Amino acid sequence: MFCTECGEKLTLMYASGEGLVPYCKNCGEFRFAPFAVAVSMVVTNRSKNKILLAKHKDQNDFILFAGYIKKGETAEKAVTREFKEETKLNTVKFKYMSSRYHEPRNVLMLNFLIIAEDGEPVIDEKELEEVRWFTFDEALGAIKKDSTAEYFLKNALNEIKKFI
Repeated sequence: MFCTECGEKLTLMYASGEGLVPYCKNCGEFRFAPFAVAVSMVVTNRSKNKILLAKHKDQNDFILFAGYIKKGETAEKAVTREFKEETKLNTVKFKYMSSRYHEPRNVLMLNFLIIAEDGEPVIDEKELEEVRWFTFDEALGAIKKDSTAEYFLKNALNEIKKFI
């Protein structure tokens, strides 16, 4: 690891209350590892009986909708923008659910449950191969097991079932 300010090689040093943290001797500063922040969306219809999942090109599993938060953008704005970009559908309502660090991509995922407007999605074919509505059980069967997406989906389904 190297300092993001000066490029010096970082060493681990004890920081009170933090444990071992990368430290730049040149700058005299602790450098916490940077990571990206993204939104993840469990999408349901207005009737709250279906889940919309997507399949990216060259992937076998269906996944939740997701996208990176742009510099200066709020998570709430990213939710509506990303979903509209990928499906051409509007978000009727959304609720923040939880967060989880996704190590394979070094990203903090902020998960939202969103209600989409009625209609069929029009997919961005550069990014997605397929988008499909699933029953709750079908969605659980289609999503990759033991994944961040499955964790968020199960959490959202528990929330949805409280109001059905």
